[in-house]
Amino acid sequence: MSPRRQSLNIAMIGHGFIARAHSNAFLQVGHFFDSPYELIPKVICGRDREKTQEMASLWGWQEVASDWRSVVERPDIQVVDIATPNLLHAPIALAAAAARKMIWCEKPLAMSVKEAEAMCKAVGNVPNLVWFNYRRVPAVAFAKLLIEQGRFGQIYHYRGLYLNQSGNNPAKTSAWRYRRDQAGSGALGDLLSHSIDLALYLNGPIADFAAMSHTFAPGRDVDDAVALLARFANGSVGTFEATRYGVGCRNRNMFQIHGSRGMLAFDLERMNRLEFFDASEPGELQAARDIMVTGPNHPYWENFWKPGHEIGYEHTFIATLGDFLQALSRGDPFHPNFDDALQVQRVLEAVVWSADSATWVKM
Repeated sequence: MSPRRQSLNIAMIGHGFIARAHSNAFLQVGHFFDSPYELIPKVICGRDREKTQEMASLWGWQEVASDWRSVVERPDIQVVDIATPNLLHAPIALAAAAARKMIWCEKPLAMSVKEAEAMCKAVGNVPNLVWFNYRRVPAVAFAKLLIEQGRFGQIYHYRGLYLNQSGNNPAKTSAWRYRRDQAGSGALGDLLSHSIDLALYLNGPIADFAAMSHTFAPGRDVDDAVALLARFANGSVGTFEATRYGVGCRNRNMFQIHGSRGMLAFDLERMNRLEFFDASEPGELQAARDIMVTGPNHPYWENFWKPGHEIGYEHTFIATLGDFLQALSRGDPFHPNFDDALQVQRVLEAVVWSADSATWVKM
């Protein structure tokens, strides 16, 4: 007989697109990862009662609520999952930290560095995660392993792009992602935050940079596009571009790394594949390889399907949660956490200052 698993009752605040991705992970993680925890979707909280009820019925949430404060304080809740507009991240996290709940928070962590610092201080040693889920794409995790093995020698260039066309509609001004008072920023927090997190994860700290931003739609008070020139602490140089006007690109989250011994590149629109070039091979054999990162011996290949069977976007949330629960059971630290997200927040805030002042910023 298998040992009884400890139950974790979850309260999720939010009922939109990303809340569906989280709900799916809560239901699926036990099918793919060995964990001593049983996740219970206890209560979902949202301002729109009808939509929240629809979410609850579809995804198996036991209860529906509209007041997040009363939900966070409930003694039967062990985990608070924050899937709200950015404006609410800090107040919910601070209340959950005061109640000593585990916290799972969407990115970007906060509206400002000041808020993010307060969140990090409040959470203390309470287990927490931030949903920078692209770290758990198997191809990205494999890229991290190759870099740590020194397969690329001295790194010269890092390029990060996040291109989609979601903003190419001037009528989009009322949705929360297009309002500064709700989101804090536009493509900066929505897209560039992912690119910055991957860069810090794969290539290390950013030393300094210069940025620009632009808004294409009249009347919209957030950035539609942002670009950076950067230098990293490891001596490499970098470029970043994030835009909601990348017409022709649905969700193209990309990076490319060039080093003295090789190159690798990733594109989320081909998420099961990694482009790899080994410059140490004889010249007549050198060529870029298209590696299908689905096993054998690739990250997460034993958790999901047999080699050659591709996985999708939803598996990145499942793997994030699976790794968190395994770290929790061992008492190990988990990444990315609030402290990691604070580093991203510091870069994002400095991007705004650099773009507004047309000045290089030293981190």
